[in-house]
Amino acid sequence: MDNQAGFVELTQTVEACRLCPRLVAYREEVARVKRRAYRDLPYWGKPVPGFGDEDARIMVVGLAPGAHGSNRTGRMFTGDDSGKFLYRALFHQGFANQPAATSQEDGLILKDVYITAVGRCAPPDNKPTPQELKNCLPFLLREMELLTNLKGVVALGKIAYDTMQRIFRLQKIEIPAVPFRHMAFAQAKRGSLWLLGSYHPSRQNTQTGRLTQTMFDLVWIKASELIASAA
Repeated sequence: MDNQAGFVELTQTVEACRLCPRLVAYREEVARVKRRAYRDLPYWGKPVPGFGDEDARIMVVGLAPGAHGSNRTGRMFTGDDSGKFLYRALFHQGFANQPAATSQEDGLILKDVYITAVGRCAPPDNKPTPQELKNCLPFLLREMELLTNLKGVVALGKIAYDTMQRIFRLQKIEIPAVPFRHMAFAQAKRGSLWLLGSYHPSRQNTQTGRLTQTMFDLVWIKASELIASAA
């Protein structure tokens, strides 16, 4: 099976998943009731697969779909404030062809970046349980297998960052156990793989000033420098 077919098969597997009863009930209830602002729009209401450049050297890992963002649009970081913050930064560094993401039909193209998450269903209160994240782990591992040009991971938020540290240990990749903080960076002792941490671009962080656009831009400047140096 070639990589393109592998991504297609993975997408189908993710979208069909019903392993977590709590998340299935919540995502479908949100899609049925809807937010007033989106009452006349269809909701995805299913697990959300990763997407982006299948030859990407950078994998971006978030927490989970937003109830009225990705759970509505069916694409990671699309249709909510977190996505507005993320895609503006990616566009500034040449990783995206446009600074906004509103739907799967908006023409967005990512370059050298693949976007995914540790959880694939919108969780109540944005808090997936450890078991729910464990159920999603095979999807993330498979994406890493399929991204054969992968050089590094940008983890958005502590849960994504800590999950990636555990994955590296599972894969016997020797990488320093650098604690999470904004701009935390760990380079594998052998090979070129690296992990870069960032505060999550959630409204809670961006509207309080914990994460500013300048701070976030520095993450992508660093990521751009890292892949340029590995070329």
